[in-house]
Amino acid sequence: MANGSETLLPPKSHRLTTLLKTPLFNRISPHLELIAALLSGLLILITWLLGNRLSDTMWVILYLIAFAIGGYAKAKEGIQETIANKELNVEMLMVFAAIGSAAIGYWTEGAILIFIFALSGALETYTMNKSNKEISALMNLQPEQALLISDGKETIVPVSELGVGDLISVRAGERIPADGTIMKGTTAVDESAITGESIPVSKVNNEDVFAGTVALDGSICVKITNPASETLFQKIIQMVQTAQEEKSPSQLFIERFEGTYVKVVLAAVAIMMFLPALLFGWTLSESIYRAMILLVVASPCALVASIMPATLSAISNSARRGVLFKGGVHAENLSHMQAIAFDKTGTLTNGTPEVTDLYVSPGIDKEDVLLHAGAIEKESTHPLAEAITSRSGDLDFSMVDVQNVKTLSGNGIAAVINDETWKIGKAALVGETEANGFLNGIAEKLAAEGKTIVFVKRSKEIIALYALKDTIRKDAKIAIKTLRKHGIHTIMLTGDNETTAKAIAAEAGIDDYIAKCLPEEKVDHIKALRSKFNHVAMVGDGINDAPALATANIGIAMGKGTDAALETADVVLMKNDLPKITNAIQLSERMNRIVKQNVIFSMSVILLLIASNFMQMLDLPLGVIGHEGSTILVILNGLRLLK
Repeated sequence: MANGSETLLPPKSHRLTTLLKTPLFNRISPHLELIAALLSGLLILITWLLGNRLSDTMWVILYLIAFAIGGYAKAKEGIQETIANKELNVEMLMVFAAIGSAAIGYWTEGAILIFIFALSGALETYTMNKSNKEISALMNLQPEQALLISDGKETIVPVSELGVGDLISVRAGERIPADGTIMKGTTAVDESAITGESIPVSKVNNEDVFAGTVALDGSICVKITNPASETLFQKIIQMVQTAQEEKSPSQLFIERFEGTYVKVVLAAVAIMMFLPALLFGWTLSESIYRAMILLVVASPCALVASIMPATLSAISNSARRGVLFKGGVHAENLSHMQAIAFDKTGTLTNGTPEVTDLYVSPGIDKEDVLLHAGAIEKESTHPLAEAITSRSGDLDFSMVDVQNVKTLSGNGIAAVINDETWKIGKAALVGETEANGFLNGIAEKLAAEGKTIVFVKRSKEIIALYALKDTIRKDAKIAIKTLRKHGIHTIMLTGDNETTAKAIAAEAGIDDYIAKCLPEEKVDHIKALRSKFNHVAMVGDGINDAPALATANIGIAMGKGTDAALETADVVLMKNDLPKITNAIQLSERMNRIVKQNVIFSMSVILLLIASNFMQMLDLPLGVIGHEGSTILVILNGLRLLK
């Protein structure tokens, strides 16, 4: 009967595999290192409390189990890295220290050393998990399936199988699975996952939508424009992953320093085991004991942990707030920035012209001008024409019979309405002399403010003047003002003429500007700025900005910029929010300050403990607590950047 029941049980390997797939294990697995450390500590406490009640064998066995449970993860990591890099590391130093403590009879101290070392390792893992949580949260927003429209039928397919040009259906309340253009339908889209903007954006035909955003109140048909692997959403995820993998200069220095330091410590320990007994009359047992304490307190655990947790916390914090660093090096260097250059269009300005002023001749009906000029410009696709049409508001253009529309390239547009010829455009189109004298030369004053002037002529008389301008973003003025308070020199690079550039720079509060700047000249200007200022940043959004972004010490791209700008930049403002630059600078300063605190504190503790040990004022238990306690403190100090 027993044999029969045994045949019903699955093999042990199968049972283990099943256990590892359970939801409970999935919830526990990220915390296994912490659980192991706490279990090790519990065993140490039980063994210490029971004390003389245990036999010597049982006492040693319990401590060995505590050693194995607490030290397994770090010992494994240390051995693997030593084999891979062919160089000793801090983990191996701790293993040697714990074994050495046990070898001279200090089992409790060795076990406590392993416990605190395991606990500090668990805290480092917590920092990594906390940082990776930003990626997990983003990835959870990416749908795995889409409703493909083919031959009039809808089929559910994996998102990975979608190709450019495919049509998909997205219903109200669903998350959009891929980047695309709306071909049919209208909806309000929640783009907070991409831009951070909480207010939904209305989307209609021919407007772009992005993977990971939500269609709130209308069904739409979308034509795919990017493969699933190249969506803006995927690029954000890749940027965060890259940022976590790239190490800061300080971290790289510490890692290079670590290998040499470990060798020096081991050499010093070997010398101290015998030399004090010969020179200072110490007993051999005292020399070996002091050598073991030196092995513990001289290990650079706190120094190694001074930088990475702080850097990862800063990157995670920044990503949560819509500023993506593509590596710890950029998070560290941003606070060193002394000058920042801005592209104008789409960065400092909104990128589209708006009508700022409308003047009409005395006796002319303003609404009549808005109606007729709007109806004529509606026939053009020029950005200025769209701005003039938009200025007409909700007027009904169907009331106007526009005929014989002619676009006069570079000058404007002409049309006939009710047998009267209308011309809308530059002074050259309507007559230079008459244009300059219109309303006592108002055009010259407006042009000096950096505005583009468009005249409206009916038959033989100029009856109105539109002044248009690519308006400065409201947040740009705030950002410039804050940067200047930080002592950062600001420069604008623009292709506009001197008059327009001067006016825009004055309105934005920019320190300096370079007018008539061709795209290919931006790189030369950035190089010149770098020779004048030690650290220069460049902010841009277009393809033509990509070379300058790469040339600057730090390239900063606007989140709604082109792919080339996003891929070239070191930092991305996902919310297109320029004031976030100053927030990022402050976070960089705070991170560097915390790293400096950690390094100074950890080095001071190491030197103090080494001196105390050599003066025979330090016991092994206090050495363990002082050394490993400092490691935990610097990690906790770095975690403050998560807030």
